[in-house]
Amino acid sequence: MGNRAKIGEKGEKMLILPIKKKWLDMILSGEKSEEYREIKPYWTVRVVRWLGFPISETELILDLLRKQETLKAKRVIFQNGYGRKVPKVEIACTLSIGSGKVEWGAEAGKEYYRFHIKSISRKE
Repeated sequence: MGNRAKIGEKGEKMLILPIKKKWLDMILSGEKSEEYREIKPYWTVRVVRWLGFPISETELILDLLRKQETLKAKRVIFQNGYGRKVPKVEIACTLSIGSGKVEWGAEAGKEYYRFHIKSISRKE
Protein backbone atom coordinates (compact mmCIF):
# COMPACT_ATOMS: atom_id res chain seq x y z
CA MET A 1 0.00 0.00 0.00
CA GLY A 2 1.25 3.48 -0.84
CA ASN A 3 1.53 6.33 1.58
CA ARG A 4 -1.82 7.80 0.48
CA ALA A 5 -4.03 4.99 1.81
CA LYS A 6 -4.74 3.58 5.24
CA ILE A 7 -6.91 0.95 6.87
CA GLY A 8 -10.00 2.33 8.61
CA GLU A 9 -11.58 1.10 11.83
CA LYS A 10 -13.79 -1.34 9.90
CA GLY A 11 -10.80 -2.87 8.08
CA GLU A 12 -11.71 -1.02 4.87
CA LYS A 13 -9.03 0.72 2.82
CA MET A 14 -9.39 4.49 2.84
CA LEU A 15 -7.82 6.80 0.31
CA ILE A 16 -6.24 10.04 1.49
CA LEU A 17 -6.58 12.96 -0.92
CA PRO A 18 -4.76 16.23 -0.25
CA ILE A 19 -7.03 19.13 -1.19
CA LYS A 20 -6.79 22.91 -1.30
CA LYS A 21 -8.75 24.81 1.33
CA LYS A 22 -10.91 26.51 -1.32
CA TRP A 23 -12.17 23.16 -2.66
CA LEU A 24 -12.58 21.63 0.81
CA ASP A 25 -14.68 24.60 1.95
CA MET A 26 -16.85 24.29 -1.17
CA ILE A 27 -17.40 20.57 -0.49
CA LEU A 28 -18.29 21.22 3.16
CA SER A 29 -20.77 23.95 2.17
CA GLY A 30 -22.42 21.62 -0.37
CA GLU A 31 -21.45 23.87 -3.28
CA LYS A 32 -19.05 21.30 -4.81
CA SER A 33 -20.15 17.68 -5.20
CA GLU A 34 -17.13 16.20 -7.03
CA GLU A 35 -13.37 16.19 -6.52
CA TYR A 36 -10.94 15.37 -9.33
CA ARG A 37 -7.60 13.61 -9.67
CA GLU A 38 -5.61 13.28 -12.86
CA ILE A 39 -5.45 9.86 -14.45
CA LYS A 40 -1.78 9.16 -13.90
CA PRO A 41 0.04 6.05 -12.62
CA TYR A 42 0.42 7.59 -9.13
CA TRP A 43 -3.36 7.86 -8.63
CA THR A 44 -4.27 4.80 -10.70
CA VAL A 45 -2.38 2.42 -8.40
CA ARG A 46 -3.98 3.97 -5.34
CA VAL A 47 -7.49 4.01 -6.79
CA VAL A 48 -7.36 0.37 -7.96
CA ARG A 49 -6.10 -0.77 -4.55
CA TRP A 50 -8.67 1.41 -2.75
CA LEU A 51 -11.40 -0.29 -4.78
CA GLY A 52 -10.01 -3.65 -3.63
CA PHE A 53 -8.71 -4.98 -6.94
CA PRO A 54 -5.27 -6.31 -7.87
CA ILE A 55 -3.12 -4.08 -10.07
CA SER A 56 -3.33 -6.74 -12.80
CA GLU A 57 -7.02 -5.73 -13.27
CA THR A 58 -6.22 -2.03 -13.87
CA GLU A 59 -7.29 -1.81 -17.53
CA LEU A 60 -10.59 -3.59 -16.85
CA ILE A 61 -11.32 -1.29 -13.88
CA LEU A 62 -10.54 1.85 -15.90
CA ASP A 63 -12.83 0.68 -18.74
CA LEU A 64 -15.68 0.04 -16.27
CA LEU A 65 -15.21 3.42 -14.55
CA ARG A 66 -15.52 5.15 -17.92
CA LYS A 67 -18.89 3.44 -18.43
CA GLN A 68 -20.42 3.82 -14.98
CA GLU A 69 -19.99 5.17 -11.48
CA THR A 70 -19.18 2.68 -8.73
CA LEU A 71 -22.33 1.41 -7.04
CA LYS A 72 -21.11 1.46 -3.46
CA ALA A 73 -19.71 4.55 -1.75
CA LYS A 74 -16.32 4.11 -0.08
CA ARG A 75 -14.57 6.27 2.49
CA VAL A 76 -12.04 8.90 1.48
CA ILE A 77 -10.16 11.30 3.72
CA PHE A 78 -9.78 14.78 2.25
CA GLN A 79 -7.07 16.71 4.04
CA ASN A 80 -5.92 20.28 3.63
CA GLY A 81 -2.14 19.96 3.87
CA TYR A 82 0.15 17.35 5.36
CA GLY A 83 0.78 16.30 8.93
CA ARG A 84 -1.25 15.20 11.93
CA LYS A 85 -2.87 18.51 12.82
CA VAL A 86 -4.25 19.58 9.44
CA PRO A 87 -7.99 19.87 8.71
CA LYS A 88 -9.37 16.45 7.65
CA VAL A 89 -12.79 15.33 6.54
CA GLU A 90 -13.97 11.75 6.05
CA ILE A 91 -16.32 11.54 3.09
CA ALA A 92 -18.22 8.67 1.46
CA CYS A 93 -17.62 8.80 -2.31
CA THR A 94 -18.43 6.88 -5.42
CA LEU A 95 -16.03 7.01 -8.35
CA SER A 96 -16.16 7.35 -12.11
CA ILE A 97 -13.92 8.55 -14.93
CA GLY A 98 -14.96 11.47 -17.07
CA SER A 99 -14.65 15.18 -17.64
CA GLY A 100 -15.02 17.60 -14.77
CA LYS A 101 -16.43 21.07 -14.26
CA VAL A 102 -14.06 23.95 -14.97
CA GLU A 103 -15.54 25.96 -12.10
CA TRP A 104 -14.50 23.12 -9.76
CA GLY A 105 -10.89 23.05 -10.95
CA ALA A 106 -10.99 20.72 -13.97
CA GLU A 107 -9.49 21.51 -17.37
CA ALA A 108 -11.98 21.47 -20.26
CA GLY A 109 -11.83 18.30 -22.37
CA LYS A 110 -9.63 16.34 -19.94
CA GLU A 111 -10.54 13.03 -18.27
CA TYR A 112 -10.25 12.67 -14.50
CA TYR A 113 -11.00 10.31 -11.68
CA ARG A 114 -14.21 11.90 -10.40
CA PHE A 115 -14.93 11.35 -6.71
CA HIS A 116 -18.67 11.94 -6.25
CA ILE A 117 -19.40 13.19 -2.72
CA LYS A 118 -22.30 11.23 -1.19
CA SER A 119 -22.04 12.08 2.51
CA ILE A 120 -19.70 13.70 5.01
CA SER A 121 -18.99 11.35 7.89
CA ARG A 122 -16.52 13.07 10.16
CA LYS A 123 -14.65 16.36 10.35
CA GLU A 124 -11.41 16.77 12.32
